[in-house]
Amino acid sequence: MRIAAGQFVSVPGDIEANVRSMTALVERAGEQDVRFVAFCELSVNGYLLDPVAAGPDAWLTEDDPRLAPLRDACRRTSTAALIGCAAATSAGRPAITALVIGPDGGLLARYDKTHLYGRELEIFEPGTTDGRFTLDGVRFAVAVCYDNRFPEVAERAKADDCAVYVASSVLDTENDSFEKVLPVRARDNGLHVLLANQIGGGDAGECSGDSGVWGPDGTLLASAGRTPGLVVRDLPTV
Repeated sequence: MRIAAGQFVSVPGDIEANVRSMTALVERAGEQDVRFVAFCELSVNGYLLDPVAAGPDAWLTEDDPRLAPLRDACRRTSTAALIGCAAATSAGRPAITALVIGPDGGLLARYDKTHLYGRELEIFEPGTTDGRFTLDGVRFAVAVCYDNRFPEVAERAKADDCAVYVASSVLDTENDSFEKVLPVRARDNGLHVLLANQIGGGDAGECSGDSGVWGPDGTLLASAGRTPGLVVRDLPTV
């Protein structure tokens, strides 16, 4: 299976622009026979919290019509895509959500971030269950940014027979996760770790991308660098 992470210059608060950017990257991924592509935390909204806190106009639903271009692109290319958004919950507050759109354009999985950080605690509703989905017989775990700081999240993924740990994140240029967190989660649990990171500014500071893939021994196998685009990696066949 070929997996990828897409990174782009997010526009904080501009849902339509960010959906267009991700749709274009899904199309590019499909041209390269990618079966799954991941995007960063809050990739639909951009990591700017005031517009989300202002009210439900910035909150998405699982079948939100604003995601139609992405669903169509997944269907055309037979590619699954993980996108990050502020999503409505029954609690009356949004969650920081990863929606996985399947290669048929339908919803494959939803994961709500369980470990909130800083001002997120004031705005968002935390999730209560781990993120999981299976594609082409490969089991994936989903985590969002601060989740990755908690070793038990990856430990449960290993125990649940996951092969790929998807870290949908917003990491600024000074963040030590690239050296001290993500490779450790890979090595300690024998997982492929796929990082999707943001390019651009917002409440988390300036982010430069460096989306990448770490192998089960903790070695960095591929990186997107600091320009918009895709990092693509083939998983070993079993």
